[in-house]
Amino acid sequence: MSQQPDRRRNVAEAIFADEIGLQFGVYGEFRLWSAYQPIFTPEGKALRAVAVEGLIEPRRVADPIAPPMFFDGVPASDRLFVETMCRMLHLGNYRNIGVEGLTLFFNYNPNVNDHLGRALAEIRLMTRHLGDFELEPGLLVCEITEQAADDRVLASLVREMRRDGIRIAIDDFGTGHSTEARIDLLAPDVVKIDGAWFGELCRHAAAERFFRPLVAMLHERGAKVLVEGIESAQHLRVALEGGVDLLQGFHLARPALAGTIFNEEPLSIDALLDAGDKIVPLHQHR
Repeated sequence: MSQQPDRRRNVAEAIFADEIGLQFGVYGEFRLWSAYQPIFTPEGKALRAVAVEGLIEPRRVADPIAPPMFFDGVPASDRLFVETMCRMLHLGNYRNIGVEGLTLFFNYNPNVNDHLGRALAEIRLMTRHLGDFELEPGLLVCEITEQAADDRVLASLVREMRRDGIRIAIDDFGTGHSTEARIDLLAPDVVKIDGAWFGELCRHAAAERFFRPLVAMLHERGAKVLVEGIESAQHLRVALEGGVDLLQGFHLARPALAGTIFNEEPLSIDALLDAGDKIVPLHQHR
């Protein structure tokens, strides 16, 4: 990447607002924009949006860039700067969704900050400024990407967020890093089933039979279960048969940039199950 930022800058100095008040971040030649993907819960024969996940759409000039390509190109020395900027953008643009009361899921990677004290201070600073974003801690769910992270660090971060009223989700369950012992240690409010892992599971004829006990195990530990990567009617069917609490994916709704009109209409489960074709995303968000 060219035109690297001055790392001495405060993150707030890299965030700007456009003519209608939408916030975006500047990192070298890139502009970072918030997008929000709805998260649904089953209610009878419908799915109702109850939350959104904050995702980033990077752009070079006006052209969207695949988020993995962008984030993989951020040097280690800048990752904390960029991750913090992304989180602040999602918090700052939340009011531009246009719907009140939706829970906001946001990502937090504990590995970008190699000092526990600084990580805890960063969390406290974020919580103190939530009022500036018209947000209550109870509306937030922090998705912890806990791959290869130390148990002591994770437990300390979770304890700090819970003290402030933020709920906790473990991300990417099924990829091999999350274990029952980790679930017991962190006692997450939500466990997110990894979409790629779930998609592979759904290729098996007995997917529902294998998936249902996993959901039951997580429920027994007090966690709600969210399946991401719902990209086909088959994925939706397996998830619903398994008794999951929350669903997210391109078959249900794509991420939409902040400021886009939010569709609050419930989705018909029967119509989604009848629409069997997989929806291929135009471009992935992070």
